[in-house]
Amino acid sequence: MLFAGCLKNKDQATTPTCTYDACAMAAPAAEVQALQDSLEAKGITATKHCSGVFYTIDSAGTGNTPTPCSYIAITYKGSLFNGTVFDQQTQPVVFDLGTLIPGWRNVLPLIKAGGKMHIYIPPTLGYGNKDVTDNAGNVVIPANSNLVFEVSLLDAQ
Repeated sequence: MLFAGCLKNKDQATTPTCTYDACAMAAPAAEVQALQDSLEAKGITATKHCSGVFYTIDSAGTGNTPTPCSYIAITYKGSLFNGTVFDQQTQPVVFDLGTLIPGWRNVLPLIKAGGKMHIYIPPTLGYGNKDVTDNAGNVVIPANSNLVFEVSLLDAQ
């Protein structure tokens, strides 16, 4: 997992704030084009984020809007473009969004709690140029993979 945190500041008169520029780390043009070509080949129409992540919002939600530094409760399914599922959580799990891959941090704040979206992530904003292996040493995400996530945002704090 790529870890890149958020800058959390404590203003003297207010509660902690979070600053993060979702467009600061962008995927290379070649990766973005390859991802877009893959989406078009599958007949998927998705919105392109300034970072190079593509997404579709299935439902916007009506609850709290997360920041890239929020704790989120989610269910999700992660797969490769060939349909191979590499991770799935059907029971709610809680994460600090600021510790997750940039592709998630960049677009999950576009929905509110109760919302659902599909996220299409190029390698640079996912797991990069190294294989991801399970505990037995088996490759579950090959290096330089485009990723597909279906995410339901249950809560954001």
